[in-house]
Amino acid sequence: MLIPFSVNVFNLIIARTFYQSSLPDSVLEAAKIDGCSDFDFFIKIALPLSKAIIAVISLYYMVGYWNEYFKALIYLRDEAKYPLQLVLRDILVRNQSFATSQLGSGVSAEGNAQQKADLIKYGVIVVSSAPIIAIYPFIQKYFEKGVMIGSIKG
Repeated sequence: MLIPFSVNVFNLIIARTFYQSSLPDSVLEAAKIDGCSDFDFFIKIALPLSKAIIAVISLYYMVGYWNEYFKALIYLRDEAKYPLQLVLRDILVRNQSFATSQLGSGVSAEGNAQQKADLIKYGVIVVSSAPIIAIYPFIQKYFEKGVMIGSIKG
């Protein structure tokens, strides 16, 4: 599920643009003069300077994989391996079918079934968005820097 879709072209273009605009060629030349290999340059110089873009791309990937259910719906047949979003989708579908089956049983039962259906929908929304909301404040400062990279022209 992860390996075939692990590289997103949009994120690759964002990272390339960041490295081209923020790391001048003179830094690479100075590192090579000091005897630094390309791998050492990347590990010791480029990665520490690119915390913002790493945070932005990881947040994009995390949100993308967290919200993804369609690929799992297509490729997975074993319900034990379903991701959380697909389980939540199944809960909503079952709840909707239960609420529609209760329509013929009377007005008070219809209102009660609709209220239960709405409560389950709200619960699913909270469960599906809580982890992203909990993680975002810790990487917000990097996210703002990384998003502004492509918009500021120097």
